[in-house]
Amino acid sequence: MNQPRQTTTYLSKRLAAAGLRPVSKYGQNFLIDLNLVDLIARSAELRPTDVVLEVGTGVGSLTTRLSDQAGAVLSIEIDANLHQLASEELAGRPNVRLIRGDALRNKNSLRPELMESIRDAMGRIGPESRFLLVANLPYNIATPIIGNLLHESPPPDAMVVTIQKELADRMVAEPGIKDYGALSVWVQSLCRVEVIRLLPPSVFWPRPKVHSAIVRLDSVPEWRGQFEDLKYFHQTVRALFFHRRKFLRSVVISAMKGRLGKPEVDEVLARLGHEATTRAEQLTVEQIQDLAEALRVAEQQQQG
Repeated sequence: MNQPRQTTTYLSKRLAAAGLRPVSKYGQNFLIDLNLVDLIARSAELRPTDVVLEVGTGVGSLTTRLSDQAGAVLSIEIDANLHQLASEELAGRPNVRLIRGDALRNKNSLRPELMESIRDAMGRIGPESRFLLVANLPYNIATPIIGNLLHESPPPDAMVVTIQKELADRMVAEPGIKDYGALSVWVQSLCRVEVIRLLPPSVFWPRPKVHSAIVRLDSVPEWRGQFEDLKYFHQTVRALFFHRRKFLRSVVISAMKGRLGKPEVDEVLARLGHEATTRAEQLTVEQIQDLAEALRVAEQQQQG
């Protein structure tokens, strides 16, 4: 379908005609360069058997492109006025379902209805279906959306998202640099991560104060399958980086308080070859995975 050119003028007039304007508390920054909207959709490499979740429908510009390529699109928008506007724009597209509301139940979990709808759509399509997140994510919810989806069943096969460049830097960070932390380890333990394009503030309206990036994350089932307890691993990783400048021994003792004593912690660190003065930010993703698993096993033995 032909779409009007999405310039700042077009968008502002379209919203003004509906009596609307961007709402800062919802992190509304509209992508006005349609070439970049096309790039997001194209980077998802969608198939007719795919089920796509979009968080932040906006005026429906990306939604239309997803609808043209995917088998089913579930798009959620927290702003009631934008939801109504998008409903009018997307009328007549039977493979699009729009939900009005918050994608998050809380910062640690998604709204249950979303994954129920995703699973239902995948069931209708059949065993060849894939689940993808494709979205221009509002900055204020990007981290919990991505982090929580990695816990879901099924997790997304791929995610193509527009996020703050700072967040993208943290996702791809390597050990020993300031951006390396719990998010780096969590994402890199489960996904291959690629920064597709850096975006200046000028391609959004209103202009944000920061640069952005289009990022693709591809889930690797073999990596996911190596974890005995994924929730335990995630919680341990977050605890290891909670006081990132403290020495590793101190951080682990604090994280395992009430579950493992100092002798048990010292035994685990010594067995893995870690000095007491090492810091978590110096460890590779694989070393942190090994440490978390060793702590889990030691805790189980302690309880047994």
